Amino acid sequence: MAALPSDRLGFLLSFRGELTGARIRAALGVAGLHPRNAMTLMQLAPGAMSQRDLAAAMEVDPSQLVAILNELEADGLAERRRDPADRRRHIVKITEAGAAALGRVDAAVGEAERELFGGLTEAEQTLLRGLLDRVVVNPADHECGE
Repeated sequence: MAALPSDRLGFLLSFRGELTGARIRAALGVAGLHPRNAMTLMQLAPGAMSQRDLAAAMEVDPSQLVAILNELEADGLAERRRDPADRRRHIVKITEAGAAALGRVDAAVGEAERELFGGLTEAEQTLLRGLLDRVVVNPADHECGE
């Protein structure tokens, strides 16, 4: 007899992931940001970094990052400058407008996470993070539309 969908971890994770993703995308809409743009701003929030380091931190191809940064720059949310120490390198930083947008995103995503994970204790949320970190997924093997 075939396993029920509820017995398949991959199916459960995929289904819950789609629903969770939809809720988070709705929260990101508060600031009018695409998820990848919001993730980029989150990476830049602690401080400026090289474009190469940003691509590595986000686990995206550098050409994909260029498209994201073009959108963020056009909206005035991030800026790229040549590194004075190495003119071949670009340094990326979040702008004041980007920080304000990120504040709206943080509040909206925080509310969504309280709805989604409110039934879990802090310890369970920590456990879930740890378990999800151990799920073997190579982003390069699975092109994502986001």
